[in-house]
Amino acid sequence: MTLSCQGIGINTSREVAIGEAYLLNHGVAEISMREISEDQIQGEIERFQDAVKTTTNHLREVRDQIPGDTALDISEFIDTHLLMLEDVAISQAAIGLIRENRYSAEWALQVRRDELVRVFDEMDDPYLRTRKDDVDHVVGQIQFVLAGGQPTNHDNLKGRVIVARDLTPAETIMMKNQGVAAFVTEFGGPLSHTAILARSLGIPAVVGIHQATTLFRQGETLVVDGAQGVVLADPTERILYHYRERITARQKREADLRRQVDLPTMTMDGFHIYLHANIELPEDIEITLENRADGVGLFRTEFLYMNRPDPPSEEEQLEVYLAAVKGLKGIPITIRTLDLGVDKTTGSMSDSGCMPAVNPALGLRAIRLCLKEPELFLPQLRAILRASAEGPVRLMIPMLSGLQELQQVLNLIERTKSELSRQHLQYDHLIPIGGMIEIPAAAIAAKAFAKQLDFLSIGTNDLIQYTLAVDRMDEEVNFLFEPLHPAVLYLIQNTINAADQAGIPVSMCGEMAGDPRYTRLLIGMGLREMSMHPSALLETREVIRHCHLTDLQVRTETYFRQLESHTDSNALFEELFNPH
Repeated sequence: MTLSCQGIGINTSREVAIGEAYLLNHGVAEISMREISEDQIQGEIERFQDAVKTTTNHLREVRDQIPGDTALDISEFIDTHLLMLEDVAISQAAIGLIRENRYSAEWALQVRRDELVRVFDEMDDPYLRTRKDDVDHVVGQIQFVLAGGQPTNHDNLKGRVIVARDLTPAETIMMKNQGVAAFVTEFGGPLSHTAILARSLGIPAVVGIHQATTLFRQGETLVVDGAQGVVLADPTERILYHYRERITARQKREADLRRQVDLPTMTMDGFHIYLHANIELPEDIEITLENRADGVGLFRTEFLYMNRPDPPSEEEQLEVYLAAVKGLKGIPITIRTLDLGVDKTTGSMSDSGCMPAVNPALGLRAIRLCLKEPELFLPQLRAILRASAEGPVRLMIPMLSGLQELQQVLNLIERTKSELSRQHLQYDHLIPIGGMIEIPAAAIAAKAFAKQLDFLSIGTNDLIQYTLAVDRMDEEVNFLFEPLHPAVLYLIQNTINAADQAGIPVSMCGEMAGDPRYTRLLIGMGLREMSMHPSALLETREVIRHCHLTDLQVRTETYFRQLESHTDSNALFEELFNPH
């Protein structure tokens, strides 16, 4: 009998895979407290150092095996773990616990792991909160070696579906090189390392299937549907035929999308829609250009501030921004100012000298932190302004909530411009200044913000989260994270209308913009600019090219009119906008 399990699909370009299950057992027992005698301390330290060295050598071997044409952000996952192995926050802290408390190497490492994870758990940003995975992966690899295990390349994995509690970036990359068909993990969400890497590597994956390693049997046939988040075990011939047909259809579709890459992003009745890319690292520029983005709608700058004791200097930031501006070869880039909390700029809660916020998502973060600590903010403003002298740059402010806050930011920008002028440093005197509308208060007051800014950008990830009081990374409530909730749609519509009335551009840079299911509705609501992961550009362009704007406007008016009396906004949406 076929067993069907529901998890979280990560929407890779290759949605479906079929293969034999390969259950991956990392073999690390639960760590318990164990003390050692005084004369065992030095030997325990050396045992720990040997485990770190073995883990480091293995990661370097994996990095060296990554093909030269692989995107650089993939190898940077490995580089991050190598840096953590060298970081005093893990290695030296664990050695200190061995020496001072006479802990065993395993227990010292576990204690330090728990301390670091608590810091990440206090972070408000869902993406950054999942970076505690880095700590767990690095610690897990060291613990595996301490328990007597040896890193292995897991031979004979070609065409198999890997089933594991979780996967490290090194394992994910190594298995891609060996031709695995798909991944299924017990833990993880849409922003976990496994999900991010699977998307980048084009591997179907479903994460968050609890007890997956006990539900599935070694060697049995699995169907992994990375679009729907479904895994089928022991499928019938009829089911296999259906999914094989889907795989063939998807391959044909990918080839067709690639052939359309140079066609204009225009509706069938002649209206142009601008598609931009969200990027996090300068290395993302290559796929942005390959997929013919009209620009970069969101360049996240947080990576510059992470995993370091001090914030980056003005010159260091300028170098990164200039590399992005020049690499884009004339298409515009929107650089978002720092969107972190106080607990994340130093890498350690204790180093920051701040008590953990009761609710970090509502605390001192993003523009609030920048205004409180101008010595953190002003070097970034200077670097962005100086980069604008070399190409079309827009500056975007995250997490705005009130006009007084906005005025403080605008005053700092004008002050920075005056300083650069006095120092005879070049910048674009007319650089567009925009704001992210991601707090319900800002969406409600969008008309007032639109009068003060040159453009608006709707950040749906946080807007939905704040509007519905739902943490999308919390498995207990994330089913309530609903982009089509009427309240969310009214806030989006209000923001679009406010920008139109003020005569300024409005874009959307949240995940909703990159989901082709919502493209028709957003265009019907009046959105003419969308920014998304570069890999989503081709499919979104294809959807747009098969739309009639005037028809979508009529459908959208009907949708909003019926929302007030319809109990199921999703069913109504499917009825009006699903082309099938």
